[in-house]
Amino acid sequence: MQKLMIVLAAVIAAAIGVASYQLWPTAEPEALVYQPPRAPAPFQLQSTESPDPINNQALKGQWTLLFTGYTFCPDICPTTMSDLKNALPNLQQHTDTPVKVWMISVDPKRDSMERLKEYTGYFGDAFVGIRAEHPQLFPFVRDLGLMYSVPEEGEENYLVNHSAAIILVNPDGNRIAIFNADHQAGEIPVVDMEQLKRDFAIIAG
Repeated sequence: MQKLMIVLAAVIAAAIGVASYQLWPTAEPEALVYQPPRAPAPFQLQSTESPDPINNQALKGQWTLLFTGYTFCPDICPTTMSDLKNALPNLQQHTDTPVKVWMISVDPKRDSMERLKEYTGYFGDAFVGIRAEHPQLFPFVRDLGLMYSVPEEGEENYLVNHSAAIILVNPDGNRIAIFNADHQAGEIPVVDMEQLKRDFAIIAG
């Protein structure tokens, strides 16, 4: 009987521990947090939100989640977009400032502004398509700490290898964190949205 009581006590303690973890997230984010936040290098890009080119000012006054993708992407991009769409209501609960998503197209050859607008619009008003030609795009993506591959000239049907990480920019327009994708054998490399939601609550709180 005494052994049974000990086992029951251990089970109850474990259950309380799990519940406590779910209700009170850890004080430190799991993501890589930039201390201090880093200002992006000056840029000029095209946006589905504006008829005119945008610059660094477009990142101010909102929380922005940035990631690289393209409309012909077969797996990572639509999965990430869907995951973020589902996560946004939760993220918005932790801030009075708008939360937006920038999908930075790494396929300017095929991703026109019209195509990007249609693609991002499918996921909601908080989603913004960003594009530029490679001479402007590559330095911008590299400055974020991300990467993508450029197809050979003349290629028509191709895949673009690109980072699956998500960058978080604060309302001052500075990079504050990066959420790296979880790479599992045989699985699509995507960011853990539960971790992102927990970390955002800590960072934005």
